Amino acid sequence: MNKMIPVEGHKNLFRDRDSGAIINQDNNAYQNYLKDKRRNDIKQEEFDAMKKELKELKSLLNDLALKITSE
Repeated sequence: MNKMIPVEGHKNLFRDRDSGAIINQDNNAYQNYLKDKRRNDIKQEEFDAMKKELKELKSLLNDLALKITSE
Protein backbone atom coordinates (compact mmCIF):
# COMPACT_ATOMS: atom_id res chain seq x y z
CA MET A 1 0.00 0.00 0.00
CA ASN A 2 1.39 3.39 -1.03
CA LYS A 3 1.55 5.69 2.00
CA MET A 4 2.35 8.79 -0.07
CA ILE A 5 -0.18 10.95 -1.90
CA PRO A 6 1.26 13.37 -4.51
CA VAL A 7 0.59 17.05 -3.71
CA GLU A 8 -1.15 18.68 -6.64
CA GLY A 9 1.02 21.20 -8.49
CA HIS A 10 4.27 20.12 -6.75
CA LYS A 11 6.20 17.28 -8.38
CA ASN A 12 8.49 16.62 -5.36
CA LEU A 13 5.96 17.00 -2.53
CA PHE A 14 3.96 14.11 -1.09
CA ARG A 15 1.54 13.81 1.81
CA ASP A 16 2.00 10.92 4.22
CA ARG A 17 -1.35 9.13 4.59
CA ASP A 18 -0.78 8.25 8.25
CA SER A 19 0.57 11.49 9.70
CA GLY A 20 -0.64 14.00 7.11
CA ALA A 21 2.89 15.43 6.93
CA ILE A 22 4.13 16.98 3.70
CA ILE A 23 7.36 15.30 2.57
CA ASN A 24 9.77 16.87 0.10
CA GLN A 25 11.52 14.13 -1.86
CA ASP A 26 13.81 16.41 -3.88
CA ASN A 27 17.21 15.00 -2.89
CA ASN A 28 19.15 17.58 -4.92
CA ALA A 29 17.47 20.44 -3.08
CA TYR A 30 18.20 18.74 0.24
CA GLN A 31 21.87 18.23 -0.64
CA ASN A 32 22.10 21.90 -1.69
CA TYR A 33 20.49 22.89 1.62
CA LEU A 34 23.05 20.85 3.58
CA LYS A 35 25.93 22.35 1.58
CA ASP A 36 24.62 25.88 2.17
CA LYS A 37 24.14 25.16 5.87
CA ARG A 38 27.72 23.89 6.22
CA ARG A 39 29.01 26.95 4.38
CA ASN A 40 26.99 29.27 6.62
CA ASP A 41 28.17 27.44 9.75
CA ILE A 42 31.80 27.93 8.66
CA LYS A 43 31.18 31.62 7.96
CA GLN A 44 29.58 32.03 11.38
CA GLU A 45 32.57 30.34 13.07
CA GLU A 46 34.95 32.66 11.20
CA PHE A 47 32.86 35.68 12.18
CA ASP A 48 32.81 34.63 15.83
CA ALA A 49 36.60 34.13 15.76
CA MET A 50 37.09 37.61 14.29
CA LYS A 51 34.83 39.13 16.96
CA LYS A 52 36.89 37.40 19.65
CA GLU A 53 40.16 38.65 18.13
CA LEU A 54 38.78 42.18 17.86
CA LYS A 55 37.73 42.07 21.50
CA GLU A 56 41.26 40.95 22.47
CA LEU A 57 42.83 43.74 20.38
CA LYS A 58 40.53 46.27 21.96
CA SER A 59 41.54 45.08 25.41
CA LEU A 60 45.23 45.28 24.53
CA LEU A 61 44.80 48.82 23.18
CA ASN A 62 43.00 49.86 26.37
CA ASP A 63 45.81 48.37 28.47
CA LEU A 64 48.40 50.19 26.36
CA ALA A 65 46.50 53.48 26.63
CA LEU A 66 46.34 53.11 30.43
CA LYS A 67 50.10 52.47 30.63
CA ILE A 68 50.87 55.48 28.46
CA THR A 69 48.62 57.85 30.41
CA SER A 70 49.82 56.63 33.83
CA GLU A 71 53.48 57.34 33.09
